[in-house]
Amino acid sequence: MRILSWNIQWGRGADGRVDLHRTIERIRACGALDAICLQEVARNWPGLKGQATAIDGPATLAAAFPQHTMLWAPGLERGDGAGDSQGFGNLMLLAGAVGQIWRRLLPAPPDPAERSMQRVCLEVVLERPGGDLRLLTTHLEYYSALQRRAQVAALRSWQGEVLAERKQARSSRVESLFGAPERPSAAVLCGDLNFAPDAPEMGMLSAADDGPAPWSDAWRVVHGAAAHAPTVGLHGAEWPDHRYCCDYFFVAPELERRLCGIEVLADTPASDHQPVLLELAD
Repeated sequence: MRILSWNIQWGRGADGRVDLHRTIERIRACGALDAICLQEVARNWPGLKGQATAIDGPATLAAAFPQHTMLWAPGLERGDGAGDSQGFGNLMLLAGAVGQIWRRLLPAPPDPAERSMQRVCLEVVLERPGGDLRLLTTHLEYYSALQRRAQVAALRSWQGEVLAERKQARSSRVESLFGAPERPSAAVLCGDLNFAPDAPEMGMLSAADDGPAPWSDAWRVVHGAAAHAPTVGLHGAEWPDHRYCCDYFFVAPELERRLCGIEVLADTPASDHQPVLLELAD
């Protein structure tokens, strides 16, 4: 299984120019992908830097990958005054069978000292012959550390809820509104988490505390003590002013043995972030 995660900055490259087709071509160059997880996807949102006119990112991406199922989860969404809506958030393109889907707004406790935007996590069950797993992609708060840490706590809590659910009897009658298949504890979390590898949030997300750790940093599992490759600060983008990693893959500990590789694709200037590619054995 090959999963790509990328904050595409609505198609705006390091040169400041929006060209979503450039983004699409770099994704295609990765070859066959089971899942494409994208952050900062815009739908009809005016005023974004680098775009002459507002574009429908989800529709453009869905058309470019017609063999994939497109799922769209805006954190921000509002009417456009003309009978349609505009949004900004996360998107998945998925090959193969898709099970249950969740669009979860992340917590945003008031923080008057910082500007912030509503964040969302898109979660889906991927139905695979070797065993179902959950895939989550998100984009955490950048400015407000208070909100970002509350969001990290939510990601820990949601995984803990799944582990607790597995100890309870659940109806598997999917035709019932009150019945659903058991959620698999095997899970992959990816996205732009907006913290550096040495930030407190890293320990918050992966610490064991009183029980088993809910999430393992896939880079550490594969590369050991080697420093995380930078995912921002390359190709002369106006932000940030130095190179570091803030785009990650985490896995449930039970998937550690299935990790085959994780790589930052540092060659492309199609965003101010770099794509990250994870390979997982079936």
